[in-house]
Amino acid sequence: MALSASKDSEVAAGPRVRPVPAVTRAIAILRLLGRSETPLTLKAISQELDMVTSTCLHILRVLVEEGLVKIDAGTKRYGLGVGMLALARSVIESSPFPVLVQPALDRLSSAWGITAIGVEVTGVDHMVVLALSRSSAPFSLHVDVGSRFPALLSATGRLVAAFADLPDADIERRFKALRWDQPPDLEAWKKDVETVRRKGFSIDRGNYISGIAVIAVPVFDGRGRMTHSLVAAGVADLLSGAKSAALAKDLQAEAKALSQLMATKA
Repeated sequence: MALSASKDSEVAAGPRVRPVPAVTRAIAILRLLGRSETPLTLKAISQELDMVTSTCLHILRVLVEEGLVKIDAGTKRYGLGVGMLALARSVIESSPFPVLVQPALDRLSSAWGITAIGVEVTGVDHMVVLALSRSSAPFSLHVDVGSRFPALLSATGRLVAAFADLPDADIERRFKALRWDQPPDLEAWKKDVETVRRKGFSIDRGNYISGIAVIAVPVFDGRGRMTHSLVAAGVADLLSGAKSAALAKDLQAEAKALSQLMATKA
């Protein structure tokens, strides 16, 4: 019985993930090259990632051989290779979300003067931007398709905490690791999460980014699981309480329609 209970606990907690340093380092290199606006030298990569130069070189050679990284023979600088495009295309083609959500994001962005974002929630660890539509309003939000963020951060993070059914201890541990411009108090944040669960939308007013309001609503799959979110971001002073509530209602209508549309594509 004890053995069975132990196995049940392991299943509930998810599979144990054993560290594989070579894989972790290769992914770190790809992410660094993806963030960099210009190709990088071996020295720059190894220093930025605190990696032994010889180890970094061996991993880069494998990535180059696989087409995921390219090297300029003249400058000896590394950048992402065209092999990444095939991987990205496979991700996009396997999920209808980016194509289905884009018209809604464009409409929301134009109608409300905000940056509208479609996010995929990848478990309880990260969320990833899959689509976005920028407004013509005079403010800049540093986010692009492919950007990754901790799952409990900002407005979408409150949604994840509200609908993911995480243990309190796990939520508190993850919350303490988050970075905010104006960090909310944990107890106040928990009350926000309860409100989010009741109302079905979330608002982050200046906590994540000072002066910016972020509004998010969940998108559920056919089994009632939150898999994505629709997010609107704009200047907080231009998004009053009443306007934010109206925008949230518009987002909810789009999210409901999107959930139904995705169910037909599943």
